[in-house]
Amino acid sequence: MNFNIRGENLDITPSLKDYVEKKVGKLEKYFDTVPSSDVHVKMSVLNNDQKVEITIPMPKLLLRAEEKHTDMYAAIDLVIEKLERQIRKHKTKVNRKFRGEDSLKYMFKNELEPLAEEEPADDDIEVVRTKRFDLKPMDAEEAILQMDMLGHNFFVFSNAVNGFTNVVYKRKDGRYGLIEPE
Repeated sequence: MNFNIRGENLDITPSLKDYVEKKVGKLEKYFDTVPSSDVHVKMSVLNNDQKVEITIPMPKLLLRAEEKHTDMYAAIDLVIEKLERQIRKHKTKVNRKFRGEDSLKYMFKNELEPLAEEEPADDDIEVVRTKRFDLKPMDAEEAILQMDMLGHNFFVFSNAVNGFTNVVYKRKDGRYGLIEPE
């Protein structure tokens, strides 16, 4: 794995860098072959909170977690725990659902124990509600206003500028994000 570690309002010390690389390196035990992907680590300090975000883009899978804590090392440990849970969850779902030759099933080691506490009892993911609506052409600002007016945390709309389907969403920090196709 190639590490891209950067800090916001924080100098990345060699000991902090080594700690991240050691902890993220432990995730390699979950894979048959070590992923050759980049590991993007962003550490930031805001007031008393130490925040760590780790993103590991891989073919057919994106692992991402973020965590805040008053201690940077504790925040790193919490993020690694989240990533391990994600890997176990994917492995459990993959074993149940996807049996194809080139599926994600062959990315993980077989001796990985399944995640029991958060998994639904049945094999199928159930859609409990379906909504249909017309995509009205609008800009992102109007979509945000519509989303806030409805009290939702995301809104799907047709972008009036380019005609593509876009999504605006409310972020944890209270600001807004826009998802658009490439």
